[in-house]
Amino acid sequence: MLRRLDKIRFRGHKRDDFLDLAESPNASDTEGGDEIPLKMPRTSPRDGEELRDPAGPGTLIMAAGVQDFNRTEFDRLNEIKGHLEIALLEKHFLQEELRKLREETNAEMLRQELDRERQRRMELEQKIQEVLKPRAEEQTAQQPPKGQAQANNGADRRSQGLCARVQKWFSERFGEYVEDFRFQPEESAVETDEPLSARRLTENMRRLKRGAKPVTSFVKNLSALSDWYSVYTSAIAFTVYMNAVWHGWAIPMFLFLAILRLSLNYLIARGWRIQWSIVPEVSEAVEPPKEDLTVSEKFQLVLDVAQKAQNLFGKMADILEKIKNLFMWVQPEITQKLYIALWAAFLASCFLPYRLVGLAVGLYAGIKFFLIDFIFKRCPRLRAKYDTPYIIWKSLPTDPQLKERSSAAVSRRLQTASSRSYVSSAPAGLSKDEDTGRFHGTKKGNFHEIFNLTENERPLAVCENGWRCCLINRDRKMPTDYIRNGVLYVTENYLCFESSKSGSSKRNKVIKLVDITDIQKYKVLSVLPGTGMGIAVSTPSTQKPLVFGAMAHRDEAFETILSQYTKITAAAASGSDS
Repeated sequence: MLRRLDKIRFRGHKRDDFLDLAESPNASDTEGGDEIPLKMPRTSPRDGEELRDPAGPGTLIMAAGVQDFNRTEFDRLNEIKGHLEIALLEKHFLQEELRKLREETNAEMLRQELDRERQRRMELEQKIQEVLKPRAEEQTAQQPPKGQAQANNGADRRSQGLCARVQKWFSERFGEYVEDFRFQPEESAVETDEPLSARRLTENMRRLKRGAKPVTSFVKNLSALSDWYSVYTSAIAFTVYMNAVWHGWAIPMFLFLAILRLSLNYLIARGWRIQWSIVPEVSEAVEPPKEDLTVSEKFQLVLDVAQKAQNLFGKMADILEKIKNLFMWVQPEITQKLYIALWAAFLASCFLPYRLVGLAVGLYAGIKFFLIDFIFKRCPRLRAKYDTPYIIWKSLPTDPQLKERSSAAVSRRLQTASSRSYVSSAPAGLSKDEDTGRFHGTKKGNFHEIFNLTENERPLAVCENGWRCCLINRDRKMPTDYIRNGVLYVTENYLCFESSKSGSSKRNKVIKLVDITDIQKYKVLSVLPGTGMGIAVSTPSTQKPLVFGAMAHRDEAFETILSQYTKITAAAASGSDS
């Protein structure tokens, strides 16, 4: 044991050059954390007295021998401990070096690749042997004599040389084209989504507008031709088109116009200033993008772009949904007309000559585009009665319209059923007006009982279900009284606010329309863009105006309150004058 430890000691470094074993990251509790307990012999007072006793010299010699023995054992144990520490430290450093070497060389991956290559090589050797075996058997079975074999070898060499030259020439000439027809698996590229950015969104909208400008200008020019914006241009176009259709030159005419348009575009790209447009183009002022924008300006910019994108996507969705509903028999009477027209066109194409069919279609398209559409655009009532494509397109519903129709039909059925049940259960001699005024109620009870009003006071038809909002009373100090969530109603003479919190009717607010001194639209938070979502109402009883904020239908509520307020004030003024 001591010899092995001596070998380890002379192989490693000095003990002073290493860190303490407790600071080693891989040192465990069992490797270097525990110290070897040394049992020191305890001497009792009697032993001390005997050692100090001069009368016993033998005991002193024995005590000195015991101490020397203990000292030598202690030194040996310390030496063994040092050797162990050195061995553990060497182990730790060797493990670290091995780990670094494995990380640098990736020995495991190399070993796996080497195993795969070996396996592939063995498979190829096996396949080659399988292919060569039958050939060797055939050659041994069909070996001719030596003279014939030499003659055959010369002919084979010449034929092999000729085949090699032909193959080489073919690969040089057509090898690249043959490689193009090699089938390869399609690689699906993963596109990364860009993060939302106000500047990027605005730039994309401008790019879309610039890209769609040629299409929109072409549509404007066609519309100007149909509207006879320039009488001479429309007359010339009508005459040329009808002559081309009559003589069978319609398709060459359109091809010539396309070539002419490309030629003009080439000259414009070369720097020529050519303007070939019926409608004069109006150059729009392009605002330079600002570098430093505030938070409110960025928010407003995003809202503007989002509104434009919403309207554009809405129009595109309406067109696509109408086309889909036309072909899906959503309205059978409209799709039936298309069905009959397609059958008529099919039979005409089967039995009539193509020249006659093309002449009829071309003449109808020219007369419809240049004359009939001009009359229909100038006379909307005629268009609403006799323009069949326009009537079909306008009567086609979109998906939201279909949902509204179905929901309205369901609510109408429920309303008729409830009215029948209510008429059967209502007391006799009660009129319809009294019935609606008496039994109209909110979620918590009858309307007139909630606000302590007369029975004939009920919400207007516009706000029968009320407008959800929050009442901001700045005269109050407590936060619970400062803001209240609820519903706002407008009656013939009152402005009623019902609090959503359960409790007494003291939380509700009733304002006479006659007592209102001022009413205006209000913006609660000036930081947010837009005109706000609140209505401020001033009365003599409040020092600061009452604000009904966070109202989604603010404009509708403001118009209703203002119209009812002007009606009440006008009636009061006329009554005072009389």
